[in-house]
Amino acid sequence: MDPEALIELATKAPSSHNTQPWIFEAREGAILLYADRTRALPVNDPEDRELTISCGAALLNLRVAAAAAGWDVRVTLLPEPKDTDLLARVHFEEDHRPSDEDRALAAAIDFRYTHRKRFEDREVPAELVSRLQAAAESEGARLHVVSDDETRDRLGDLVEKGDRAEFADPRWRRELAAWMHPRRRGDGLVVPIAPITRLVVRRFDVGARTGAKDEELAESSPLLAMLWTASDGVADWLSAGQALERALLVAAGEGVQASYLNQPCQVAELRPRLRELIGVPGLPQVVVRMGYPDREVRRAPRRPVEAVLEMA
Repeated sequence: MDPEALIELATKAPSSHNTQPWIFEAREGAILLYADRTRALPVNDPEDRELTISCGAALLNLRVAAAAAGWDVRVTLLPEPKDTDLLARVHFEEDHRPSDEDRALAAAIDFRYTHRKRFEDREVPAELVSRLQAAAESEGARLHVVSDDETRDRLGDLVEKGDRAEFADPRWRRELAAWMHPRRRGDGLVVPIAPITRLVVRRFDVGARTGAKDEELAESSPLLAMLWTASDGVADWLSAGQALERALLVAAGEGVQASYLNQPCQVAELRPRLRELIGVPGLPQVVVRMGYPDREVRRAPRRPVEAVLEMA
């Protein structure tokens, strides 16, 4: 087992504000995944729900990379109840014959990225949508596709309201600005002229303008969906992260990318309204939009492996 190679692939998972809130500890025959709460977003994500989902996505990448490399993987979630930072223990045994699916998913890790711009005016095939839903379900979550225009419009309205609520909070704006970095930093949201952008975000409420843009993105995206789980505990969040990333890798293998409109999940008073709108019996975790990118974009930077790996 080469822990550095596996962890390099694990860290290519998406995370809120590209915070990369994970630490890995390599042991003999195992890798432990910890939440790095020094990289938490206490205003945007007060319960560390999205932080945990992000770690779940990294865990799925680790599993996929190991399977493609010929390792049989056994995962124990939340193995030490008293250590709330320890999210998973992954044991490795060298007796796995990689399948074509293993190899395809592992290859897609390098192709997957977050596309925040418009997508091509091109439908995502129904066969692929079914595969995305099956991928999510195999990890213990459900992907509900918004198929009718009325629900799509109402969801776009919730996204717009979420933007307005978040940007109206100066604490939220300061937190967002703190994660706006130049690319060389290796994390955060890469923005041009970072010091000036941070200053503008801190001082001005641009919720109306951002909300209008995000509402239009929601309404125009070829595929708009919500990932949900049956309940709302830490294990559910880890399942949501793994389900999301498995679906994203399946999509990336077919040239489809995604970005997120999670505002209705993040604003406490909107989350029940989102659940009611979609009409599911569980809890909304992620709102995702998907499609074929209309341009090439640079992938978000990542911290070096040595910054997130501890050797026992």
